[in-house]
Amino acid sequence: MFTLMSIHHPHPEHRDALIDSMHRYGAALQGHEGLLSVHTLADARSERLVGLAIFTDREAFERLAPLARAAVAEDPFDQWESRETDGFALTEI
Repeated sequence: MFTLMSIHHPHPEHRDALIDSMHRYGAALQGHEGLLSVHTLADARSERLVGLAIFTDREAFERLAPLARAAVAEDPFDQWESRETDGFALTEI
């Protein structure tokens, strides 16, 4: 299993646009072999948004990632977020 977790720090006025972007990213992955689940989550204790995508293995992620990235390629994350996204590439140990 391979999990991609991205923690976003949106400016309040761009929160909805960032959520839409995260949904488009996930939608681009839906239905493809190798994806187990994909989620857009809001932290209950802060303004952070979390993207969580779980794949069967790293190879599935590497095969599907270009589809998801293409869906959000034109999105101005540098304007929407107060700082760079914290990204984690997680494998079970």
